[in-house]
Amino acid sequence: MAGLDGYKIAFLAKRGFEQDELTEPWKAVLEAGGQPVLVSEEKGLITGLVGDWDRGIDVPVDLTLDEADPSDYLGLVLPGGTLNSDKIRTNEKAQAFVKAFMDAGKPVAPICHGAWILIETGTLAGRTLTSTTRIRTDLINAGAYWVDTEFHRDGNLLSSRSPRDIDAFNRGIIAVFEEVAVQER
Repeated sequence: MAGLDGYKIAFLAKRGFEQDELTEPWKAVLEAGGQPVLVSEEKGLITGLVGDWDRGIDVPVDLTLDEADPSDYLGLVLPGGTLNSDKIRTNEKAQAFVKAFMDAGKPVAPICHGAWILIETGTLAGRTLTSTTRIRTDLINAGAYWVDTEFHRDGNLLSSRSPRDIDAFNRGIIAVFEEVAVQER
């Protein structure tokens, strides 16, 4: 067995996700042989946005937060999008879901505004990550160290700034997901 064969990667999003920040890592997980699973607050379709303004595609939710168990997944991807991230970070079930990955030391990969929810989990003190500059102060106020780089790894925390860094983000998260998969075999 090679790559991510047999391993599931959770993607947590809701209406207003930044389209490329969900679809491009999703494709990368599929190409690596993994099984991406879209988790959201409720079943149905969620609509993405392009650049936070233009309507994007609709994607079907696989599981709700009530149905998804963090122990079933190798890692977690947190797509951004201002609307998506602002709404999801205030959901207590979403906070608990993300915190379970962080507490277990599983890879957690926010991109752009996706890092916002980590503030609500209380898991950022002393950690280093990158994000959109728009939430840099929020992350620093939560005790994190912020760096301006296309991809940053701090242990299980894998982060990128924005859609313009998507290629580096995909390379970085797939490399770490594969590293963890090898350790779990």
